[in-house]
Order: sequence, then C-alpha cells, then structure tokens
Amino acid sequence: MAEDNGGETEQAQTGGEAQRQVGLQKIYIRDASIEVPDGPRVFTEEYNPEVNVDLNTQIQSLSEETHQVILTVTVTAKQGERTAYIVEVQQAGVFQIEGFSDADERDHVLGAYCPSILFPYIRESVGDMVQRAGFPHFLLQPVNFDLLYAQHRANENGAPSDASQATH
Repeated sequence: MAEDNGGETEQAQTGGEAQRQVGLQKIYIRDASIEVPDGPRVFTEEYNPEVNVDLNTQIQSLSEETHQVILTVTVTAKQGERTAYIVEVQQAGVFQIEGFSDADERDHVLGAYCPSILFPYIRESVGDMVQRAGFPHFLLQPVNFDLLYAQHRANENGAPSDASQATH
C-alpha cells in the first residue's frame, strides 16, 4: 500500500512508471542425471578427457509477471572414443518481473540476468555430481550471459555478431 504523500503515489514519484523489480520466488533442480557408460573400464586408463559444455535457457510465462527460467547444462567428457561421463542438470527459478514496460528490457532480464542468478547453483550441482561419480572435481568456468544473449539476438535477426567469437 502506498504511503500518503499529499496525494502522490509511488508511481507518480517515479515519473509515472512502476518501479522495475526482479524477485526470485523459488529456485530448484528440475532434473539432474549422470551417466558413466563405460565404467569401470574408464577408471583403468589415464584420465585426460576432452570436455564439451552445452548451455541452454528456456523461459516459460506462468502469468503476466511470473516466469520460470530453466538453465540446462550438459557436460560430456570423452577419453578418446569412450565417453567417461555425461552430466545434465536443469536448474530452474521462478522469477517475479515487475515494471518492465519495454519488452526488449524484460526479455534481456529473462534471457541474461535470470540465468546468471541460476548459474552458481548449477555450477555446484555439476561439480558435485562429477565428483560423486568418481572423477576429479569439475568446475564450470564463468559465463557471460549478457554476451550470449546478445549473440542469440543477433543470430535471430540474421546479423553478424562479434560475440560469435566467444568461448564458454
């Protein structure tokens, strides 16, 4: 409820626009799995894997202001032709997004800011799962979600992007 300031509301004080807010209502692991398809044979060889990391983000509107953001990370470690392990984790968050009248700004919050909030949680889950499977600890490197979002938008619009040189 707005405080009585001589008839002025909070919206009037901020120039007629609602104050922009992003609130995290819930964070949870939506799905997680690990496979060690060639165990125990993979443990008998020198461990020097080639590791591939894939990131994906999904956004689902639950209401006008409430959205579920799912960050999926898939890590595949290969020893030559053999797969040492595959880890996939879906970290989800329910976010309340208010006061973003510009759709591009709201999309940027959902596509870059929210995944960056989820990333530390998924990083911990992936590292823990790899270690519990008997492999040395794996640490996901930091990700610039603003750059990835810009690259995604440029690809959608068919424009070349300097972000295409980014590695993660």
